[in-house]
Amino acid sequence: MTFPTRLTQAHNIADLRRLAGSALPRPILHYLEGGADDERTLARNTAVFDDWALAQSTLVDVNAVDTTADLLGFPSSMPLMLSPTGMSQLFHASGEMSVARAAANAAIPYGLSTMGTTAMETVATSGAMRYFQLYLFRDRGLTEALLERAAANGYTAIALTTDTNIAGNRERDLRTGMIMPPRFTLGSLLSFAMHPRWSVGAIRNRSFQLANIVQHVGDLGPNGTSIMDYVNSQFDRSASWKDLEWLRSRWSGKLVIKGAMMPADCLNAVNCGADAIMVSNHGGRQLDGTAAPLDYLPAIRDRVQNQAQLIVDGGVRRGTHVLKAIALGADGCSIGRPYLYGLAAGGQAGVDRALALFRAEIERGMALMGRTRSAQITCADIRHLSTFRAAPGEVATAKRPTLPEQSAGPRVR
Repeated sequence: MTFPTRLTQAHNIADLRRLAGSALPRPILHYLEGGADDERTLARNTAVFDDWALAQSTLVDVNAVDTTADLLGFPSSMPLMLSPTGMSQLFHASGEMSVARAAANAAIPYGLSTMGTTAMETVATSGAMRYFQLYLFRDRGLTEALLERAAANGYTAIALTTDTNIAGNRERDLRTGMIMPPRFTLGSLLSFAMHPRWSVGAIRNRSFQLANIVQHVGDLGPNGTSIMDYVNSQFDRSASWKDLEWLRSRWSGKLVIKGAMMPADCLNAVNCGADAIMVSNHGGRQLDGTAAPLDYLPAIRDRVQNQAQLIVDGGVRRGTHVLKAIALGADGCSIGRPYLYGLAAGGQAGVDRALALFRAEIERGMALMGRTRSAQITCADIRHLSTFRAAPGEVATAKRPTLPEQSAGPRVR
């Protein structure tokens, strides 16, 4: 696979982030980058990985490293999948199709958002292994219609987002005017003018719409409620575990719960029929002040045992982050912002580059750990840094992950 010169100079996700920063107008970049309130949870999501150290076993035959993994029933080429992200055409005119095609090239699962700007029928032509992200709308007819379309178009898993009963307070967007309807500041308008390539692409992109729900709200005229207002009004604050049981009764494929982090909630989800949990705080965009997914992961694995797959969604920026999550009890990880950085930097080629970087880092990290399959990675391969700082007599009681004995083998059978 060949890449444009500027993409070959991106040696990690941070480099792609810098390229995205150059390509996007300020309001769009802050919409991508921003979190809720003081963004402490946003920062914690990535910083928490630095609290853990991987073991490095030597003199192990790692001539053949197998990075494959089963994720949500998909035969993924690595323990990584792509999270659903809304309105991808904001970051590049090619939007979701570029992401889906890159996922197909990399042979990893792709999640399409209800808030996507490309219809699920179109994304189904990409060849990607795909799942669909869903909300429990007040209008259950809308939810059921989306389920039917997903099943008819080869989406074999549904990811129900559970942490958006009310929108988080995203102050960057308030400052730039990136709200619905937009109220751009003078500085924001100047930023659009200084990024003519993005602006021209946006002007030419007449297909920009919430493509998966626009047909369900066709009676909303330009002088009435906007589609986004309608969607916000449809988030059901009264949703409960009974509604999850209702969804399970109407969906025969894999059911994934996205947004649960409390161990008790995760077990409840499993008892209601969930096959997997995407351990997520919505990328730090909802409740600020909560812990990172990785913080909760060992306790969640202890609680659900082998009854469900666990996917860490939030803060993952390196292949070694994926390996740390697996050692702490995850079956794999899911990324959002990293592939959007690639999309903004270079369309499909940029997403291809992001996924190639992750693949190389995962394979290299496994080899340096002395592990040839992800199932070999267990809690014995990771240690909290506090254990290295503890006094000699305190090492036995210093913090380290507590995982069930089953974690030494495949986590879901």
